[in-house]
Amino acid sequence: MTYRPLAALAAALCLCAAARAERIGDVDTAFQWLGRDHDIVVEAFDDPGVQGVTCYLSRARKGGVKGTLGLAEDRAEASIACVQTGPIAFPAPIPRQQQVFSERISLVFKRLRVVRMADPARNALVYLSYSDKLIDGSPQNSVTAVAVPRQMAIPVK
Repeated sequence: MTYRPLAALAAALCLCAAARAERIGDVDTAFQWLGRDHDIVVEAFDDPGVQGVTCYLSRARKGGVKGTLGLAEDRAEASIACVQTGPIAFPAPIPRQQQVFSERISLVFKRLRVVRMADPARNALVYLSYSDKLIDGSPQNSVTAVAVPRQMAIPVK
């Protein structure tokens, strides 16, 4: 009995899973009389399609009563740094461009997103963070890249 179809299905399901961020820490930026303070949050998530790559996001988070209740709209600015945290491996071929992270930063219409882009010519993975809004997104963005060892080709589908 062969288990290859089952292994392929498991790898595909792993790729479809959304990355979840783990809070690393935060710093206060402004005191608020009611509710939590305004702060900068640092979170980490592992790339769901590439083993051995972790991305760190920092972003401003509003406090006060609205922020504490989840009603405030956070700023569009975010910073990203992705690093190799273990041996890089590709369980399955990756798309040339794929969203690997998304998180709500307002009550309904605004999201922080991270897109991974494969650059096979330079053997690198490029990660772009940005925010979008239903009507009017923000051009503010941040980019980082992770070099893949030269002896390992990036399997792009």
